[in-house]
Amino acid sequence: MDPKLEERARELRTLLQKASIAYYVHDAPILEDSVYDRLYRELQELERAYPELVTPDSPTQRVGEKPAEHFPTVFHRIPLYSLENAFNPEELEEWQERLLRVLGRAPVPDGGTEGELEYVCELKIDGAALALTYIEGLLERGATRGDGQAGEDITPNVRAIRSIPLRLATADPPPVLEVRGEVYLALAEFERINRERCSAGDPPFANPRNCAAGTLRQLDSRVVAARKLSFFAYALHWPEGWPAGDPPQTQWQCLQQLKELGFPVNPLSQVCRGLGEVIQFYERWRGAQLPYASDGVVVKLNSLRLQEEAGFTQKFPRWAIALKYPAQEVPTRIRAILASVGRTGAVTPVAELEPVPLAGTLVSRASLHNADRLRELDVHIGDTAIVRKAGEIIPEVVGILKELRPADAVPYSLPSQCPECHAPLVRPPGEAVTRCPNPECPAKLR
Repeated sequence: MDPKLEERARELRTLLQKASIAYYVHDAPILEDSVYDRLYRELQELERAYPELVTPDSPTQRVGEKPAEHFPTVFHRIPLYSLENAFNPEELEEWQERLLRVLGRAPVPDGGTEGELEYVCELKIDGAALALTYIEGLLERGATRGDGQAGEDITPNVRAIRSIPLRLATADPPPVLEVRGEVYLALAEFERINRERCSAGDPPFANPRNCAAGTLRQLDSRVVAARKLSFFAYALHWPEGWPAGDPPQTQWQCLQQLKELGFPVNPLSQVCRGLGEVIQFYERWRGAQLPYASDGVVVKLNSLRLQEEAGFTQKFPRWAIALKYPAQEVPTRIRAILASVGRTGAVTPVAELEPVPLAGTLVSRASLHNADRLRELDVHIGDTAIVRKAGEIIPEVVGILKELRPADAVPYSLPSQCPECHAPLVRPPGEAVTRCPNPECPAKLR
C-alpha cells in the first residue's frame, strides 16, 4: 500500500469529519456543499479501490449496503428514565416543593431569591430518544429507548444520521462514553417526505415524531439516510477516571462538553436562577415558530451533585420535569360525521374536518368520543368546531361555535345499527360507550 494513499484517505476523513461538526453542531459551514461532495466522492473512490483503507469512523460508512433483517434487543448500561410532566406553573411549583423537601432545603420566601435553585431549561423536542455508546472514541452502538431498561440495537440506522459523530472530537477519548439525545425530523423535511408519499400514492405520516420513530426502525439504513433525521444531545454520562480534564459539575457544563465532543446541542438552552426565570423561558418559547416540533420545556437541576442527592422515583428523576405547553386549539368546519367501530365493538363518532394545521400536523379527523359528548356539544354537520389534541396526540372536538352555525346544518346522533354489520347497537347500563355486540362484525375482525 502506497503510504501517500493512506495519508490522503486520513486527511479526507479528518476534513470531512470537521466539516460535519462545523455544519451540524456550530451552524458555521467550512465547506461549500459542492466541495464537500467532491471530497466525499474522492474518499469513496479511494476506499472502493483499496478496501483496506476503510475505517469504522469513515463518513462513507454511515449507510449500509444491505437492509437489516431484524433489530436485536440490548440492555442499557444506564437506564433511560421518562420525565414527570407539569402542565402549568402551579404544578411546577409543587414539583419544586417536593424537590426542596428531598434536598432538605427550606422553601424560598415569596418574592425572595436567597436559596433559589439553579436550573437548566432545554426545549422539549418532539422526537424519539436515543442512547449512544462510544468505545475508545468510536460509535459502538445506538439503541432506542424501549422500556428504559432495554431497547433495540439500531446502530446501522444511527450511523446514517449525519449529525451524530462516528468518532468523538477528542484526541483522548474515554474507554466508554454514554450519550443520550433526541432524534427528530425538521418540519420542512417532514413536509417534503409527505409530499413525496402522496405523489407516490402512499398515505402521509401523521406527525414528525411518528415519522422519526418509524424511520429509526427501518430495516434499510439507506431509507434512514434519505429522510435526513436530525439529532440533539442532552445528557452525558462522564466515566470515572477519564483523565481528560475535570469532570463536569453541572448540566450546563455537560452540554458544553457535548459540543466539544462533536455533538449538536440545542442552542436555545439556558441557565435559569429560580422558577421565575424558568417561567420567563417557558413563556418566551411557548407558541414560537421553530423549525422542529417542541411540546414544552425540560427543567433540570443544574448541579450534578444535587441531582445525585435528589435521586429517582421508580419512574422519574426527581431532579427534572417536563413543563408542557397547553394543548393548541384551532377552529375548523365539520364536513361529515362517521361512526367508527373499534376492535372491542365500541362505536365512536368521528368528525371529518376541513384539514387544518394543529401542533405540527395537518388534522382532517377528530374524535367526538360518545353519544353523551355529542349531546353535550349539540354537534351539527356544517358546524365550526374547536379542535385540540388530547394528550397532544389524538385530535378531539372540544367545542362548537354555535354563532357560526349555517342555516342548513344537520344535527347528528349515533345510528341505532352498526354501520358495518347492521346489528342493533347496545349501550350497557352505566356505560358511556355504545357497542356492536356481534362477535363476527367485520370491523372488529379487522
